[in-house]
Amino acid sequence: MRKGCSVFAVSMFIVLLVVGFFGFKYYMKYFGNNVAKEGYVLIPHSANFNSILDSISPYIKNRENFVEVAKSKKLNEFFNAGRYRIKAGTSNTDLVNMIKAGNQTENTYRIGDFFTVYQMIGRVTRKTELDSLKFAKGLNQIAEEKGLSNAEDLKKYFFIDTYNFFWTVTPKEFFKKFENEYNGFWNEDRVAKEKASGFSRDQIYALASLVYKETGGKPDEMKTVAGLYINRFHKGMKLQSDPTVIYAVAKANNFKGAPIKRVFYKHLKEPSPYNTYANAGIPPGPICVVDKNSVDAVLNAEKNDYIYMCANPAKLGFHKFTASAEQHAINAKEYQDWLNSNNIR
Repeated sequence: MRKGCSVFAVSMFIVLLVVGFFGFKYYMKYFGNNVAKEGYVLIPHSANFNSILDSISPYIKNRENFVEVAKSKKLNEFFNAGRYRIKAGTSNTDLVNMIKAGNQTENTYRIGDFFTVYQMIGRVTRKTELDSLKFAKGLNQIAEEKGLSNAEDLKKYFFIDTYNFFWTVTPKEFFKKFENEYNGFWNEDRVAKEKASGFSRDQIYALASLVYKETGGKPDEMKTVAGLYINRFHKGMKLQSDPTVIYAVAKANNFKGAPIKRVFYKHLKEPSPYNTYANAGIPPGPICVVDKNSVDAVLNAEKNDYIYMCANPAKLGFHKFTASAEQHAINAKEYQDWLNSNNIR
């Protein structure tokens, strides 16, 4: 009897060892860490199971185990495209579930003071599945649906800031986020100020773009600069904004290459409706994507008598303002001398 019990105990022990061994293997295969290094995997809509394996293999320890778990959970039949973050300590089950559920990680997109919407698209699509041509085509279609000519006419919807989007973002999803923000920005208070200003919304954005470029995006002088431009406009003076000349020259060159750093007299004659040295009035549209501060600066422009401003060489990025032509000539000479002494051309 004791001998039988002993044999039974040994048998049970062996069974438990075997069960434990295979149970541990099963656990490690499905729930143990299989990540060799952290990173991001891009899975396009055109992917298949083999291409998914090729993309994820550099980040996992055991490809064979991943394949077995993936097939058991039918990843070879269904997956969601996206940009997925592979984190240390993640199991095969969690990796597969993440891809099947489409739990991708957003990326950061910086919208800057681009001259054109198409320049913005070129930068944005460095981080999207769609290439720039397809993205531009999508935004062109949105513009046409709004009765506009093309994506460039959507410029006023975009604000300078940092945003988060998925790698798989579509033009429609991308624009919808900005359209919602645009609609939220134009609340009752701002609409009332818009009406009181006497300017159309397009004119406000055009002025805001001049304000943004003149101030380099720093809010300190925005309201002062806005007040100066509005003074010039109401006096029937040309706005004579150097950034509009820089834009006009860049536009004439199809925005290829770096923009000019210094405006010379030859540039002032550039035949463009955006050139405020050659044309009176407000440009036909904004010369760049703007931020909210610059639009608010136009809506809340400072009441002053300034009609002249000149870059201040003693405080770079800022200006000297005056209502006197004589004082402005002195300021301008000081700035030109500084440019020459620093060989800025």
